[in-house]
Amino acid sequence: MKLHSLQPACGSTHSRKRVGRGAGSGMGGTSTRGHKGAKQRSGYKTKIGFEGGQMPLQRRLPKFGFKNINRVEYKAINLSTIQGLVEAKGYAKVGIEELIAAGFVSAGQLVKILGNGQLTVKVDVEANAFSKTAEAAITAVGGNAVKL
Repeated sequence: MKLHSLQPACGSTHSRKRVGRGAGSGMGGTSTRGHKGAKQRSGYKTKIGFEGGQMPLQRRLPKFGFKNINRVEYKAINLSTIQGLVEAKGYAKVGIEELIAAGFVSAGQLVKILGNGQLTVKVDVEANAFSKTAEAAITAVGGNAVKL
């Protein structure tokens, strides 16, 4: 096999249909676009969602709901995650920097500690928000819950 002898498999490529090249080609005249109407003319483009004059789906469906512009989005971290982090790395304080280093949070995300799981080690936890159960569990083992 040589580079100059390479060619595509038989039937895998097609020659381009050359339209509008005279009556003898069989594709002259209207150039396969048909007679009259917007689709036959140059610069034809339909609107997004246009359904041929029928009422479009996005207008048939009722409007509902709203987006709260004051919503604050937190990344939820459970006590079980903090317990595993303390056991693995031996931290005395778990803050946002430690959670970023462990890959649980991205930089710039707000963190909320939730009370799912057991905390058995005394640890100081820094976060943007705490649930009541998480705060109670952290103080019950002698740690501090510091809101940033």
